[in-house]
Amino acid sequence: MISTVVWGTGNVGRAAIRAVEAHPKLKLAAVLVHDPGKVGRDAGELAGLDHGLGVAASDDIDAVLAAGPGAVVYAATGDIRPDEALADIGRAVRAGAVVVTPALYPLYDQRNAPPEFRDPVLAAIADGGGSLFVSGVDPGWGNDVLPLLISGLGTTVDAIRCQEIFDYSTYEQEESVRYLVGMGQPMDYEPLMLAPSIPTMVWGGQIRLMARALGVELDDIRETMERRPLTDTVRTRTMGEFAAGTQGAVRFEVQGIVGGEPRIVIEHVTRIHASCAPDWPLPPDGDGAHRVIIEGRPRIEVTVAATDEGENRSAGGNATAVGRLVGAIDWLVDAEPGLYDALDVPLRPAVGRLGRK
Repeated sequence: MISTVVWGTGNVGRAAIRAVEAHPKLKLAAVLVHDPGKVGRDAGELAGLDHGLGVAASDDIDAVLAAGPGAVVYAATGDIRPDEALADIGRAVRAGAVVVTPALYPLYDQRNAPPEFRDPVLAAIADGGGSLFVSGVDPGWGNDVLPLLISGLGTTVDAIRCQEIFDYSTYEQEESVRYLVGMGQPMDYEPLMLAPSIPTMVWGGQIRLMARALGVELDDIRETMERRPLTDTVRTRTMGEFAAGTQGAVRFEVQGIVGGEPRIVIEHVTRIHASCAPDWPLPPDGDGAHRVIIEGRPRIEVTVAATDEGENRSAGGNATAVGRLVGAIDWLVDAEPGLYDALDVPLRPAVGRLGRK
């Protein structure tokens, strides 16, 4: 059994605790929290399970890492604290652990990551013998292993389009929704996530991963961006009111240009309410989905809609990201220490988990 630490118990961390507990080769050794109010609480309670797991949450990072865990699921956010997240991950890798995380977008395509992200991780690996694999949903399996798998069913492939279509009213990270993405802000507000070059920083690595796997050279990576205001004031269950006239929907593309044409495209259509931008692509049902479209012969379209925590699509997406990461731990433990990406780490069947609660 691989002793595994879950670091963080928010949207991703809750799912991570459940995934580690369900995995037949992993043993939950510790849970690290930042909130003093969570210290001492049972991991099962923090994960929303109906039973305890006998592991009390701790805020003593040094003690947890000194125990020499085999793996760490780093579930704390890196969106607004990338330097702190990189330092935390480096500590865990230097302690000799296999670390899996969705936190650091620049390391999804680790071969082309900026030196300020890549070099500290490589140094930690050299010092401690640990490993790191960074992945998620979108960016993540929704625009690396899934479209690449589906492309192999085609006779000819003209273009690949990966779509995330989501209603963010179910997303329980208000700071990110309102300030990083700009929902509910005046239309002249400039959200950080939508600033020029930022979509390429986040999703460009996925374009490069797909191009590398497909054996094509990219001419360029380009961006498009559209924003729409709400026509009416709406109220959400988790984040309160969003006023009419403020940003209610965003649509952007990150395009991989091959032979002068956009051949590898990652598209996001994000709303705070279904009434905004109804002419834009919609999910087949519910609050959101991930879709891959292979234009070619034949034309292939695959839509994935995941739910968790009471039919919540956002929670379902988080759970799939966690499933990809936690499911990779035993493979990474058997591999050489290193920095890995989605093309290195296979997505494998859920061996030993069928029927397991």
